[in-house]
Amino acid sequence: MLRVKEVSLGNLRLLGMEVDLPGSPPLILVRGRRSFAMCGFLNLEAAERVGVAAVMASGISSVEELLEAPVKGATSAALDMGARIGERVADSLRRMEKE
Repeated sequence: MLRVKEVSLGNLRLLGMEVDLPGSPPLILVRGRRSFAMCGFLNLEAAERVGVAAVMASGISSVEELLEAPVKGATSAALDMGARIGERVADSLRRMEKE
């Protein structure tokens, strides 16, 4: 099953996705216009190779948990846009989505 939901962080609107996987926790992703946050199922090294702004958190099972989780990893593009290892994913997304 795939669940898509709009996520609001103040005035910021993001798209959240939860994909049920057989025999494991779901795959979780929150997408903005300029950046995204992902669960540990997705590959941070691949995101780095293509130059996108992405942060990663682990041990989560919903979009809401992802937003509250600490950033465990980030691409160099995400760090350049203000993401910080250890802070809440929601805070890094807010900073990265500023223009």
